[in-house]
Amino acid sequence: MNRVCPIRDRKKIKVLKLLLETRGDYRDLLLFTLGINTGLYISDILSMKWALFLTDTGRLKKTGSKIAIKERKTKKMKIFILNKPIYRALNLYFNHLESLSKDDYVFASQKLENGRIRPITRQYAWFLLNKYAKMVGIHQKIGTHTLRKTFGYHLYKKGVPLYKIQEALNQVSPSATLRYIGVAEELDEYDTTYISPNL
Repeated sequence: MNRVCPIRDRKKIKVLKLLLETRGDYRDLLLFTLGINTGLYISDILSMKWALFLTDTGRLKKTGSKIAIKERKTKKMKIFILNKPIYRALNLYFNHLESLSKDDYVFASQKLENGRIRPITRQYAWFLLNKYAKMVGIHQKIGTHTLRKTFGYHLYKKGVPLYKIQEALNQVSPSATLRYIGVAEELDEYDTTYISPNL
């Protein structure tokens, strides 16, 4: 299995988001923005329905709203904040749609399955991420886990405690977390002496 990497360069992230917005690919902008800001599994992102983001009156929830989702893999409840980047992407996409219902998938496919609109597939999400990454000059291995890894990597670079990142990504140990988010590659992969509570 080829290991995919986080997107380490913040400028490339900004350029990729700008590309998607300029092209009017608002669904894909939201997919990318949600992934790198929440650390959710792609399966959880793709299964999202509009009910998560809409009030009872059908308006978008406000910036700062807490969104709760049950992870399919872990069966745990995960809560994330509707931060400004997510809200902006969500608002662009929402205002672009002609009509929707709370039961519609956010990342709807154009294909029908048994007469019903389904979400895009994991494979198609992989294809989209790779296509856009190449368009902005990202030539490393990219996959759907790149979104989660990018989330964790940039939290680590901001100084968020490793145990919080480990918990957010459901990793089994600090060393596994460092490997997962691509930090172990920047450090000595076999040296774990830097993982210490300094008591």
